[in-house]
Amino acid sequence: MSHLSYIEKLLDGVEVVWLPLGEIGQFIRGNGLQKKDFIETGFPAIHYGQIYTKYGLSADETFTYISEELAKKLRKAERNDLLLATTSENDDDVVKPLAWLGNQSAISGDMMLFRHEQNVKYLAHYFLTEAFQAQKRKYITGAKVRRVSSGDLSKIVVPIPCPDNPEKSLAIQAEIVRILDAFSAMTAELTAELNMRKKQYNYYRDQLLSFDLSADHAGEGEVEWKTLGDVTKKWYSGGTPKAGNPEFYEDGDIPWLRTQEVKFADIFDTDVKVTPAALQNSSAKWIPENCVIIAISGATAGRSAINKIPLTTNQHCGCLEIDDKKALYRYVFHWVSFNYENIKALGQGARGDLNSTIIKNFRLPVPYANDPAKSLAEQARIVAILDKFDTLTTSLQKGLPREIELRQKQYEYYRDLLLSFPACPAGGPKSEEVA
Repeated sequence: MSHLSYIEKLLDGVEVVWLPLGEIGQFIRGNGLQKKDFIETGFPAIHYGQIYTKYGLSADETFTYISEELAKKLRKAERNDLLLATTSENDDDVVKPLAWLGNQSAISGDMMLFRHEQNVKYLAHYFLTEAFQAQKRKYITGAKVRRVSSGDLSKIVVPIPCPDNPEKSLAIQAEIVRILDAFSAMTAELTAELNMRKKQYNYYRDQLLSFDLSADHAGEGEVEWKTLGDVTKKWYSGGTPKAGNPEFYEDGDIPWLRTQEVKFADIFDTDVKVTPAALQNSSAKWIPENCVIIAISGATAGRSAINKIPLTTNQHCGCLEIDDKKALYRYVFHWVSFNYENIKALGQGARGDLNSTIIKNFRLPVPYANDPAKSLAEQARIVAILDKFDTLTTSLQKGLPREIELRQKQYEYYRDLLLSFPACPAGGPKSEEVA
């Protein structure tokens, strides 16, 4: 109630009017700019793909430039324009906003700018709300490539406080932006800290796991090069129960792992569950907990994980049950994760597939191999250091990723609270309601 009272106090009795975007501004589509046109210095330019990968909610400078000659032929964003990436394979990413706070910048195709007289960051925040997304989804078209036209975007309505008093309206919008930016800043600070920790983690991992591949130091008693097969008790592969057969999937409670879930992390659950009948009628089989799992097929080949529960897998996962008298499973996991690119490069065929022979022949440095107790102690020392950084940088249960997730949810809560005005029905008003 206190939050609602704050909104009421902020509005101070003024009316919030839901207006179609076409009434408060103009959409202008970009043209003719390709990634190959970028040069090191020149006229500022933004490609639509960069809005997905390079920018946050707002920006005042570009990462890329084009020639002055090409810039003369292209449409340009001005300060306070709202830039929109309007093409994606993912519905949620269609119409991704970027509040432009810089000087002129050329823009690419598959991108629009919205020119208006509102607070650009107010609009950008609103474009992220579920109320906006619900309206947008009605207008998405295309099969594989999804997009929204400027004509349809013009029909979407947004809440504008007292539009007949622009000065007061902008003051209210600015205060809402100030509050939401404060939450965004917290997330940005944590993200910067996470990036620093990742660099620190990579440094220590490189130091701890960089062994001389050109020599075998077994004679010196320091490290001996074994194969993964040498330290593996058993190799497991999996299978896929016939898709579409409800007997194999409905009400299943057996965890069944797919390669898209193998992401260099511990696995505590799976997205799909299968039934006992599925195991009886396929090559899928139970594997014990704490195996080192490596994706062996397609785009995910080479990625690794550890299963913290007994589970089954599809045929594109290879599972190493490590002999705990020879090596620690977490030491092996850190080693294969560290060598992701090297393992992936061993893939064969058009899809770059791996197999049990390739994986089991991959070499592993075993410290003090002639003294098992000392070897396991040294492996445990390395694992303890790497696990601490791994928790801070990748764990969704602990560490910075969890903090970032919580801060993002906090931002979304207050964003929807501040931008869900009483006059707004669920999903936004219908067009006839604002006529």
